[in-house]
Amino acid sequence: MIKQSRRGFGSYFRSANAKELARLALIALSMLVAVGAGAAFFMVLEFEQPTVAVNKEIKFVGGAMALPLQAADKKSGIQQITVTLRHQNGSVYPLFDRQYPRQSWFSQAGPSQVQEVLNVDVKGLGLKEGGAELLVTVHDFSLKRNSTELRLPVTVDSKPPLLMIEHAQMHLQQGGSGMVLYSSSEPLSRHGVMIEKMFFPGFPLPGKDKTYITYIALAWDSEKPENTRVIGTDEAGNEAQASFSVRFKKAKEKRDRIEIPDSFLQNKLPEFQQHYPEMKGTDVEKYLFVNQKVRVLNAEKISNVCRNTAQEQLWQDRFLRMPGAGRAAYADQRTYYYKGQEIDQQTHLGIDIASNEKAEVRAANRGRVVFADYLGIYGNMVIIDHGQGLSSLYSHLSRLETSVGKMVEKDEIIGRTGTSGMAAGDHLHFSMLVHGIFVTPVEWWDQHWIDVNINNIINQKPTPPAQNAAPPAASQPTETHAP
Repeated sequence: MIKQSRRGFGSYFRSANAKELARLALIALSMLVAVGAGAAFFMVLEFEQPTVAVNKEIKFVGGAMALPLQAADKKSGIQQITVTLRHQNGSVYPLFDRQYPRQSWFSQAGPSQVQEVLNVDVKGLGLKEGGAELLVTVHDFSLKRNSTELRLPVTVDSKPPLLMIEHAQMHLQQGGSGMVLYSSSEPLSRHGVMIEKMFFPGFPLPGKDKTYITYIALAWDSEKPENTRVIGTDEAGNEAQASFSVRFKKAKEKRDRIEIPDSFLQNKLPEFQQHYPEMKGTDVEKYLFVNQKVRVLNAEKISNVCRNTAQEQLWQDRFLRMPGAGRAAYADQRTYYYKGQEIDQQTHLGIDIASNEKAEVRAANRGRVVFADYLGIYGNMVIIDHGQGLSSLYSHLSRLETSVGKMVEKDEIIGRTGTSGMAAGDHLHFSMLVHGIFVTPVEWWDQHWIDVNINNIINQKPTPPAQNAAPPAASQPTETHAP
């Protein structure tokens, strides 16, 4: 009996402990629920309104337009963004509606910040001209659903601008440059020239209201362009087009054979290995990596750099040609051989000029330096932006004597010739580019060509007789191995 009694007391104490533990667990769980409920209550019943701003002055609506918007809510997060148009006749037109799914109940439910460009289009609404109001509304995730509304008074304008071509380049050859002048019946927000699918942006012409200039070009291997037109979009988003035609001329094909000796590989590959440690394989495989893959990467970099262009024309009259003998011409079709076997084919997109060793390299025209550094096959290189999409390039330099951001004058020293990059002998590789497209420099060296195709048209002067024309660089067999 005593033993049974002892077992009874033990069971009693164990039962009491279990009840106490259960009670404590229930209290802890209740506290967690209370904290969670408090957090949820705070999240859903907060009263702080979201913020919203449109980072662009909007005066007109009528076609497709971009609406750069920035909204924020640091408490419950953004739940919905809507854009509507209220016309003066009382009609309301929804233009945009985006809802964000709930991500959490116990923390921020939606994004705390949204920054993007909304695309709205009112072309299909059939709106009449007149006043209207653009409403941008942002809701948060609170139970109260706090909201902020931004009201923008606008004018409905559904008429596209009237574009007039004042001048369009009549003749354009492969690798050639040209110029188009056009005017508009109203200010334009985006405009330029389309040649097939390539867009050349336009720039305001000083001294002439609502008149614009665009420099155009064809790549060395272009086919005859069939679709050439000026396009312009007004502030309301209405787009207009005006077509023109050019007389296309194929350039004479030039071919060059380049032997790659072991001595060249042994001399050059260590330089490239420093900049491209990922090179693997035999010397020939490393050379092909540079001549192919690195060449493509360099071209992309140059194209991006040349987009950083000034709005105004910085240059004046013809571009200077460095004194010296031409060693390779623009658009030479190069075939590379190693021990008599063909290993590669590339196109030379500039003109090589050889003078004295470490000769002075001078700016061909006034402009701002936008690149001054080492770049693969080009070695030490300088790019000068001359404004409105026109650039000049100087490579294989032994020394850089300028810096990015500096405004240089025509004939100012910017470096010294050398053998950096894919060059076996000391020389200057010079290129001209129009919106990142390599073009023949010969046209830009010729004052008569510039007068006939640009100056006289802008200044409305009669065409003068040929004068100050720079002699074209001769195409000769080369041992420079330039790009």
